[in-house]
Amino acid sequence: PPPRRPRPAPRARRGPVETGTRRRAGRGAACALVGALVGLVGTVAHRAHLLGVDLPGGAGLGIVLALLTVLAAATLARAWGGMAGLLGFGIGWVVVVQLLSLEGPGGDVLVPSEPVGYVWIYGGMLVVAAAAFLPRSWFSDRPVRTAQHGRPTRHDGPENPLASR
Repeated sequence: PPPRRPRPAPRARRGPVETGTRRRAGRGAACALVGALVGLVGTVAHRAHLLGVDLPGGAGLGIVLALLTVLAAATLARAWGGMAGLLGFGIGWVVVVQLLSLEGPGGDVLVPSEPVGYVWIYGGMLVVAAAAFLPRSWFSDRPVRTAQHGRPTRHDGPENPLASR
């Protein structure tokens, strides 16, 4: 009889959420919901005049706060879900903002054809795009530099990069 081959070691079973593709898709979908929520709140608030502060062109402080919220949420989506999360966030944001820009049944418009409306729509898209170009190192847990003395520290990882594999 031919010699028997040893059986390969059993693979560690991963739950459905822990696989890479499913995790990315789930986080992308969650980020799309966050984008939809930020788009909804920002669309309602972008024309608000807060604290009596008026910007040039008659815009209120609401547009600044709305765009800062988009930046913060887009950065969060990129940090948590990577580019898939940012893509999901952007899709959710654009869909909601565009839907709310349409004329309602009574003729009302939440985003009128005024400069503040254009700043909200196009500025928000630019902010989401800008989050895609932020340095990758800002979203990494790996240290950027080694210690000043040149010797590895406990935060630098193993001396042999293949030792952990």
